[in-house]
Amino acid sequence: MSLGWIIFIVAALGFHIGLFGMFKKAGLDGWKAFIPFYNTWLMVEKMELKKQWFFFQFIPIAGQFVTIWICIKYVEHFGRFSLIHHALTVFLPFIYFPYLGFAKNERYAGTAVVNKYTNSATREWIDAAVFAIVAATIIRTFIFEAYVIPTGSMEKTLLVNDFLFVSKTSYGPRLPNTPLTFPFVHHTLPLSSAVSYLEWIKLPYKRYFASPVNRNDVVVFNYPVGDTVIKEFQSEVNYYDYLRAYESRGGTREMLYAERDDIVVRPVDKRENFIKRCVAISGDTIRIVDGIVYINSEINTIPPYSEMPYLVTLDGKGFFSDEFMKDELNIDPNDPQQRDLISDPQNPNRYRVTLTAEQVQKVNEFPFVVKGSVIPDINPSGFGNTYPYDTAGYKWSEDNFGPLWIPKKGASINLTSENIILYKRVIEVYENNKWEYVDGQIFINGKKADNYTFKMNYFWMMGDNRHNSQDSRYWGFVPEDHIVGRASLIWFSWQGGPRWNRIFRVIK
Repeated sequence: MSLGWIIFIVAALGFHIGLFGMFKKAGLDGWKAFIPFYNTWLMVEKMELKKQWFFFQFIPIAGQFVTIWICIKYVEHFGRFSLIHHALTVFLPFIYFPYLGFAKNERYAGTAVVNKYTNSATREWIDAAVFAIVAATIIRTFIFEAYVIPTGSMEKTLLVNDFLFVSKTSYGPRLPNTPLTFPFVHHTLPLSSAVSYLEWIKLPYKRYFASPVNRNDVVVFNYPVGDTVIKEFQSEVNYYDYLRAYESRGGTREMLYAERDDIVVRPVDKRENFIKRCVAISGDTIRIVDGIVYINSEINTIPPYSEMPYLVTLDGKGFFSDEFMKDELNIDPNDPQQRDLISDPQNPNRYRVTLTAEQVQKVNEFPFVVKGSVIPDINPSGFGNTYPYDTAGYKWSEDNFGPLWIPKKGASINLTSENIILYKRVIEVYENNKWEYVDGQIFINGKKADNYTFKMNYFWMMGDNRHNSQDSRYWGFVPEDHIVGRASLIWFSWQGGPRWNRIFRVIK
């Protein structure tokens, strides 16, 4: 039996034994304290509370906080009103309840004492603040969370400084892995480099009322390779990319750790939040050919606002107006990163412009655009910068990738020397198995393994701005326990002022 289960059993026994004594002092049958929910029904009756408070306990997620509130009210009927007593009820009931139940100087005082008690103004403010923090934390953790688009990887579906609501109920609320955390921050305390959470308690992955992630959903998830982070770079430079480059110069992992003191490991729920489109779900096979995505041998639906770079050749007799570039193409003509002249002496009128499919049609309508010259800027070669970083066996690039099968829960695969590099991280890191490769044979948890059955579903995420997106092509699969929620609504947008046409836009 694990230490966690031992602590849970001891805490549960302490709580119910204490409640047994408190029931006896209140004139109730002590044995009834051990019957779940019936004990809170008797407490509600004894305290003369409205009966709906008992039924509010059955509301998913929020119901546990109603149960805590009932326990706090019950403690108040013992004449204990101070914040410290309430805190003991919430955090240490397995110690505090036995004290109230069996200490000779503690007695059940009843509703008369509660009705006479009046909170001070300070106490009212404290209670209000605590309630607000708890309520907001519940909403943020289990219902929805605000999110700001930091990069252009989803353009033009989502733009930088779009403010979103992310629904955490769409795929089922996820239980936090690290429940002991500072409210309203993610992984780092404000104005500090210290972590915002404690790992004294670690909860296993659990999702309430789970619903499937669908193809082409816009999903927020924890960065899978954000388990290890170089704090100087955060997610801007992937730790594993940095390590590969470091090893290519003759270094080792041990040397890197000795050289740097800012490498940290984060639990799943405290890894950076990313937002991408779910292109393929578990059980699918994905392949990219010349920038075109195929799912199970069929062309994937192209999001209407997705964009990619095109090469546009002009005849030298005209050029796009600044107004057209700004108003129609959403391009700042003064930003060289959005409109780059290709350095090709033989094609001085060739430009590289990032366009959506609709914008391609508009560009082709200009008489000074050479007919048939608007072509996607495709990377035809494999340079080893994409998953699985094996130039010998997999000459893949961001535009020519796969085929690759997405792992599915309960499905099994035969392990071979060719495919093991594709699924090694899934087996070892995401599904917590000990991995060894000895004399050409694979050992999992000390046993020779010719096949493997997956424990979770996995997904393939890609940005709509395909050539400006750090996505699954570069770091692989997203496990189901990393899924945060579905991006549902743009509630505000800003670029030098409000972008009114984007406010309250549903995300598709």
